[in-house]
Amino acid sequence: MQLNNAQRWFDFMDYLDNDLELNVWHISLLVAIARLGYKQNENGTIRVSRSKLMALAHIKTITSFHKYFKQLQELGYIKYVPSYHPDYRSTVEILKRQKE
Repeated sequence: MQLNNAQRWFDFMDYLDNDLELNVWHISLLVAIARLGYKQNENGTIRVSRSKLMALAHIKTITSFHKYFKQLQELGYIKYVPSYHPDYRSTVEILKRQKE
């Protein structure tokens, strides 16, 4: 049985509960990414923009955004592919982090 899109994102949020390395800002960004993924009906690659993620995550400063967004990449939660073309959005892929 294949899970529906909403259930997949709820399961992902449950998966995050057990990682003590994540703080409220990491969780906020991941929830923002999940919201965009749900709205786009995506299970893989999610189209994102910094301004949209900052608004959804309630992060006010670009410095804080970049700090926590980079940490999510380093922790293995997301794969970010930037787009430098004004007509194409950057993408984020949610990854299953390999926990030690």
